[in-house]
Amino acid sequence: MTRALGIDLGERRIGVAIADGPGAGARPLTTLRRGRHIGLDADALLALIDAHEITELVVGLPIDAAGHEGPQAALTRSWVEDIRARLSDHVTITLHDERLSSHVAEGRLGPMKRGRSGGPPSRHQRDEYRARVDREAAAVILQDALDTRATGSVPTPHPPTPEITT
Repeated sequence: MTRALGIDLGERRIGVAIADGPGAGARPLTTLRRGRHIGLDADALLALIDAHEITELVVGLPIDAAGHEGPQAALTRSWVEDIRARLSDHVTITLHDERLSSHVAEGRLGPMKRGRSGGPPSRHQRDEYRARVDREAAAVILQDALDTRATGSVPTPHPPTPEITT
């Protein structure tokens, strides 16, 4: 059975989602804190790969609304190449357009909770919410990739774009 992890790569965190097979829905799994170096990220992912018998990583590639790759996409591609060098014996790694994934994730989760007495949220509340958004965005990316493969088209609410693989 093919099991996949979806990855929403950020500067500070890595949102992770899992799908148990092509027909199974993607669901949020965890949020990892980015390591000081790529080896720490690879070790954390390898632990998940081994624990869940994962055969593929689907990493979200940040593309702007006009369909162009900017600086963040270049950083993501570089990270993927470094991870691929460490994990290619364990999993295949593909890139998938992640346009609007965080926006969709925030819509699914609803607004951030307010702080005590209706005031602004605390730092802890903000950090917890961002971690939830990252996990949910990873699920959006993974589900979109699975749906694209199954149907040959991208489902709404995402704009129609081809899958990006390397």
